[in-house]
Amino acid sequence: QVQLVESGGGLVRPGDSLRLSCVASGLTFSRHRMSWFRQAPGKDRELVATLDTFELFRTYQDGDSERGRFTISRDNAKNTVYLQMDSLKPEDTAVYYCNANSGKLDYWGQGTSVTVSS
Repeated sequence: QVQLVESGGGLVRPGDSLRLSCVASGLTFSRHRMSWFRQAPGKDRELVATLDTFELFRTYQDGDSERGRFTISRDNAKNTVYLQMDSLKPEDTAVYYCNANSGKLDYWGQGTSVTVSS
């Protein structure tokens, strides 16, 4: 059974940093493209960042607010994908979801909540 378990969310102040983690099990992690999505209250789920299996291509959601503040990385030996988030803003408040995609199948975690508030 495939499981994706996110952690690292919490309540932080504007300007703070957080590192989210997602540990995968039940799949061949190295063969899956890994992504982070987020869903803010009352909004659709949106892509934050994607990292391919060989870490050759990283893509981030369009928008200058994300570029340079978020970094996606993976450790295939630990079956883990990370999202480093710096200079957090109130508009980053959302539930962040981990996604694993093999090209044929899609898997989702339960999400970890991030709240940015002063």
